[in-house]
Amino acid sequence: MVTVPEPELWNCRAVVFDTDGVITDSAGVHAAAWKEAFDTVPGVAPPFDAGEDYRRHVDGKSRLDGAAAFLAARGIDLPVGNPEDPPGTDSVCAVAARKEDFFVRRLGERGVDVWPGTVRLLLALHDVGVRCAAVSSSRHARDLLARAGVRSLLQTVVDGNDMARLGLPGKPDPALFLEGARRLSVRAGEAAVVEDALAGVEAGRAGGFRMVIGVDRVGGPTSEDDLLDHGADVVVRDLAQFLTDNDEGGASGDLASGGA
Repeated sequence: MVTVPEPELWNCRAVVFDTDGVITDSAGVHAAAWKEAFDTVPGVAPPFDAGEDYRRHVDGKSRLDGAAAFLAARGIDLPVGNPEDPPGTDSVCAVAARKEDFFVRRLGERGVDVWPGTVRLLLALHDVGVRCAAVSSSRHARDLLARAGVRSLLQTVVDGNDMARLGLPGKPDPALFLEGARRLSVRAGEAAVVEDALAGVEAGRAGGFRMVIGVDRVGGPTSEDDLLDHGADVVVRDLAQFLTDNDEGGASGDLASGGA
């Protein structure tokens, strides 16, 4: 069986992928860890929803930015604190540290899966010489990608450690994606961005990328439209929808278009 990317993606010189929720099926682990952390903060009502609250306030952002955004949305005014704060509830940094503890524990208990459609697309892009990068605000991205067995399909990775070292702002600022494109030696206008988070598609649009692909893992009543409204050119449920099966003919699945 031979698969090739659809022309609009195939014509890009490079593709910059988000990691959690796009390559690795780890977004659910992040969301569950956030819920454990936020549910211990006094005064948070209603409790953190691992679906909608994660998608709207936390997904795609750095730990500190995600913690601050959700707490602000619930009207909880905590001091920022210091990055060295131990896990707790008396500062935004402490809540973020508590989430980190819960995430590491859960990751050790269950490991991480990979999205098969993404692996198929990465292999197809590799076969036609399209360079690929992965970006993530998580400091665990390299480990997650190695565990998932896809690190060799990526020319470079930009993670939370790089963000801290280079002083890169988090999404919806496009700095992460632009750094990924820079390391691939391509201009943003020659590359595509693949994202499942609202903040991420905003970042791709703000960065001037040739194509911004939204991945709707939620499948909710507004999730597709939300991705389009935040800047996605196209929304798919699975990245295998960008592959054409030459034996069967035609693309496998429908794409929602925002009309660029």
